[in-house]
Parts: sequence; C-alpha cells; structure tokens
Amino acid sequence: MEPPSPEALKAMVSALAIPRVSDPAETAAVIAFLASPAASYITGAVIDSNGGYTA
Repeated sequence: MEPPSPEALKAMVSALAIPRVSDPAETAAVIAFLASPAASYITGAVIDSNGGYTA
C-alpha cells in the first residue's frame, strides 16, 4: 500500500466524526482491552476504532 496523497488524506480526515488521524496507541488500547479480563463477557461484537468513519 502507498500512503494517500496529502489532498486525499485531508479529505478522508475531514469526513471523520473525530477529524484527526489516530495515534497507534489508541488502537493498541482497544486491542489491550479486548484481550483483558474486563472484556471477558464480550462475544461476537464489532468494535469500531475508526474515528467515527462508519458513524
């Protein structure tokens, strides 16, 4: 994959409910939660970590 052009990136980010690029630590936090005992009762769920792209 190639990174998007600056113009395409700006357009993609402006379409987000949270208009900024995420930090990898934010995605890692979701993964860490799902791997933790705190998420032991979650089954068959889709957890979107996309800044509201699908909102």
